[in-house]
Amino acid sequence: MEVGRPPSSRHAGLWPVAALAALVVVVLAVLYAGHSEPGRVDRWIIEPTADSVRPPWRRVALATDFLGEPAGAATLIVAAVAGCLLLRRPRAAVLVVAGAGLTVATATLLKHLVGRTIHGDGNLSYPSGHTAFFTALALVVALLAAGELGLGRTAGTLLVLAAALVAGAAMGWAQVALSAHYATDVLGGWCTALAVVPAAAWLVDRIADNSRWQRH
Repeated sequence: MEVGRPPSSRHAGLWPVAALAALVVVVLAVLYAGHSEPGRVDRWIIEPTADSVRPPWRRVALATDFLGEPAGAATLIVAAVAGCLLLRRPRAAVLVVAGAGLTVATATLLKHLVGRTIHGDGNLSYPSGHTAFFTALALVVALLAAGELGLGRTAGTLLVLAAALVAGAAMGWAQVALSAHYATDVLGGWCTALAVVPAAAWLVDRIADNSRWQRH
């Protein structure tokens, strides 16, 4: 995870997590494919058709939800890329775009493949794209921070997973509280980010390092 490590070892601590997350995504996709009602787990956590938050918490949920909307997400991406460029980390800037972009693309593809809906046939819900995006961005930022701080594999992995947990919990709470998603949609979105971002990070490193080798 640190700057300067070879691609084969830089993200090694996240591969078991990524594999487990991918398995969760697939299992949930099979269980809820084509469904239009909350499952038992969803009902146990909260009935997703009822407003569960009132002011001022509803305003907090709406503000959090905005960060996953196109305008909010674009603002976060531009800010993160600008920060990377100011720190003279062009590879990090590419990872911000690639990590978030590939995660959103994967979540969107899964929505159409799974076909789970909420509040009507036109509202595809699994996995939660908002949760996937916000978790992916947190993962990328934490990966970059771990590298800049020179953290070891264990400490770096713990930092990355903690960031993912906080971001996923915050956005997931907002989505369920606003009745935009079932709880299992949120879990699927969170796991989608955990599965995709390590692969995106490895791919960006591989391409960048191969390009550097070819130039020499």
